[in-house]
Amino acid sequence: MMNRDHSRAFLRRAAALVAVIALLWAVQIINWITGYGLNPAFGLIPRHVSGLDGVIAMPLLHGSFAHLMANTPPLLGMGVLLVATTTRALLLVNALVIGIGGGLVWLFGSSAIHIGASGLVFGWFGFLVARGLVDRSPITLGAAILVGVLYGSILWGVLPGQPGVSWEAHLFGAIAGAVAAFVVRTHVHAPRLGDVDLD
Repeated sequence: MMNRDHSRAFLRRAAALVAVIALLWAVQIINWITGYGLNPAFGLIPRHVSGLDGVIAMPLLHGSFAHLMANTPPLLGMGVLLVATTTRALLLVNALVIGIGGGLVWLFGSSAIHIGASGLVFGWFGFLVARGLVDRSPITLGAAILVGVLYGSILWGVLPGQPGVSWEAHLFGAIAGAVAAFVVRTHVHAPRLGDVDLD
């Protein structure tokens, strides 16, 4: 019975992940049809009140199909690890990644329109790696190692220097993900290593 409940919960979370990625593609099609008019209207503009809604809208907006195509595989890969290993608090984790990461970009980002889901990608990366260290269960440590091996090279994206790339969204997204790992307990159903009790 318990395994059946876990399977249903996993399928619900997986369906939500697919729906989010489908939403990104639907928004991209609308954005393309409107000549990318959504980007200046809803993109994150640091230290401008009119750009504050971009904290939430930024992950939905992209500058081209190639931009979204570059974000889709890591969103799928890390998203599958999230839905497979996180039984609760996914909404809270994502709210912290988007809110803290986007808020820091709004406060400290360069003067530009910041768009793209890469801040979310880096947030999930930061969360999955940091959670492995915080939780120390075989499952979360395995997920952290897998993410590090598959996506560790993205850490170069937190360095400034690439024109047209919001390295601030990458850096602050990763920081926000790590913060979420320390703040949110995700109740992985597996024994931890060491003498740490389960919640």
